[in-house]
Amino acid sequence: MTFVRRSVLPRIAPERIRPVHTLTLHPTCASARSGTDDDLRAVAQTVARAVHVPVDAGCCGFAGDRGMLHPELTAAATAAEAAEVALIDAVEHASCNRACEIALSRATRRSYRHLLEVAASTVDAPD
Repeated sequence: MTFVRRSVLPRIAPERIRPVHTLTLHPTCASARSGTDDDLRAVAQTVARAVHVPVDAGCCGFAGDRGMLHPELTAAATAAEAAEVALIDAVEHASCNRACEIALSRATRRSYRHLLEVAASTVDAPD
């Protein structure tokens, strides 16, 4: 996300971006550990009018393939976040890791996509 924030977004004319109304964002363990959560949020704030990061957002518990083999781990890890996501009821839901997107989609019954996929859908093609 750092590259996108620093090198891609500045090259897109603001008038070409059609932001979504609301977006719920799930930062990942990796984005937190690598210090890129600010970049993740900045990209999200560029493509959404309102960005919500649930207070209870944390590790989704998917842990590679563990979430496929032991779905109860993910269910337990995401219960509080899922309850908050239901209250937010955003138009879009995004993260930056496919395993986390699967975990949160299952837990919330909302479709989580990669943030860059959401971002690409908000940018008009050049003339």
